[in-house]
Amino acid sequence: MDIIKKDIDGGKAFDWGRTSENYAKYRDIYPQEFYEALVSRGLCVKGQSVLDLGTGTGVIPRNMYGFGAEWTGSDISENQIEQAKLLAEKGGMDIDFFASPAEDISFPSGTFDVVTACQCFWYFDYKKLVPKLYDMLKKDGRLAVMQMAWLPFDDDIARQSEELVLKYNPSWTGGGWTRRPVFIDDEVLKSFEIAERIEFDVNVHFTRESWNGRMKACRGVEASLSREDTEKWEREHIAMLNSTAPDEFDVLHYVAMAILKKK
Repeated sequence: MDIIKKDIDGGKAFDWGRTSENYAKYRDIYPQEFYEALVSRGLCVKGQSVLDLGTGTGVIPRNMYGFGAEWTGSDISENQIEQAKLLAEKGGMDIDFFASPAEDISFPSGTFDVVTACQCFWYFDYKKLVPKLYDMLKKDGRLAVMQMAWLPFDDDIARQSEELVLKYNPSWTGGGWTRRPVFIDDEVLKSFEIAERIEFDVNVHFTRESWNGRMKACRGVEASLSREDTEKWEREHIAMLNSTAPDEFDVLHYVAMAILKKK
């Protein structure tokens, strides 16, 4: 399903379903520190019911399943949800995944203790979604908005890979990340207030293959380029990595989270 937002990639259409297989294989990369940041604050743990918005291939629910919460995951892409279900079944996990735009989700009042949204919150229509989140969360529930981005101005491999994406997709706005807090729109702050911000650097380990796969599965490449241009990008990217990167390496990332509570 094509997604078009005028403030993202200059309004160029993208479809996560086109990259679901590579997303499932290469984008399950959040380190343990990421999940522990939530668990150490009593979020997404046993006894809680959690909804993961924009779940993609179910990375967050699957990796946090062992902490005991009951998980539900939704995503606009049916292909993403198909991969999420396959991976959860393979891991013996009982997670309820379903395909739906976040704005169309409906659950009874006070259903969830926590709602999570990782690498996706900026895609949503806040005016439609926020009142629903407010209603679906319990009185003392929490909304966790999270992101983890490579730092191209601090990491040469990330910078070179990002420059190559921009060569093929100049309108891509997914690059240029710096250390900055998660943006929370004023529309969200009408109903929620920020209880805590969490921010830290983390090195994420890759091989040439897995970093190529990670970059290919980003919005600026396989989700939006033609198959021909994706193949051209990949050939050039692999050649670049073979000439400039070791067999294995770390890429510096920045984790930023905002934990919000109901007003």
